[in-house]
Amino acid sequence: MVIALLYLVLLGAYLLVIPLALYVYMQLRWYVASSFERGFMYFLVFFFFPGLLLLAPFLNFRPKRRQIQA
Repeated sequence: MVIALLYLVLLGAYLLVIPLALYVYMQLRWYVASSFERGFMYFLVFFFFPGLLLLAPFLNFRPKRRQIQA
């Protein structure tokens, strides 16, 4: 029973927790990251791709709409 719980915790971390943290991290650092950091981000996206794919329909990180003053 303990082994099954451990697998569930690891699965939840791999599919939900770490990809969500990666989304937030990439949103904050995307335009100011160094080349090494950007390469590391690409590696993390490759490694956690199933979780990112699972969360993608529910997250919206597009830029906010600009307000034009008339």
